[in-house]
Amino acid sequence: VIAASMYLGGSDADRTAKGFSWQYNYWCELMAAKAQNGQRNSARPVAILAMVVLAVSLIIFWNNIPLLFTYKKTGSTVIRCAGISSMLVLPLLLTGFHDPVINIASLLGCIAIVILLINLFWHKMYLLFSVGIFCLVLCGINNYVYYNKVFLHYLPVAQKISFLIFLTWFIILSLKRYQKTILL
Repeated sequence: VIAASMYLGGSDADRTAKGFSWQYNYWCELMAAKAQNGQRNSARPVAILAMVVLAVSLIIFWNNIPLLFTYKKTGSTVIRCAGISSMLVLPLLLTGFHDPVINIASLLGCIAIVILLINLFWHKMYLLFSVGIFCLVLCGINNYVYYNKVFLHYLPVAQKISFLIFLTWFIILSLKRYQKTILL
């Protein structure tokens, strides 16, 4: 939110627009060296810091979430390795290889999520399982829209809604994991 308030302006919809548009700008635009209007992006340092905080938070999440279940060691290792690796590739977003980095991070994240979903189902956590399936569907829809350029004008809003739902799910899972620790 702080980075968005510092963004000078411009979007794919209107290069001359002032400020960050929650309707037309993407999160990644906040980390670009230049704003869509061609000016130096003053929001960049704050956006990069926010991305680091998010990545570190999700690394902690992926390291700890396997403790929610009684796992075979392999499932736990796959969740940790794939989930943490999905966050470790994010600094490469700053190199200009946006699409390959997002694809790699998404693939690794999906691997971790699928193993997590299997365990949610096995442990009869059906509501959390259902929300996780919904998150994967949202991820698929976002990718379909982005790569097929169908309804592309809705994607910036869909991206933010998807992030909010994913992060809410991660928070609920973390609280469930914390609750389990307290009860032990």
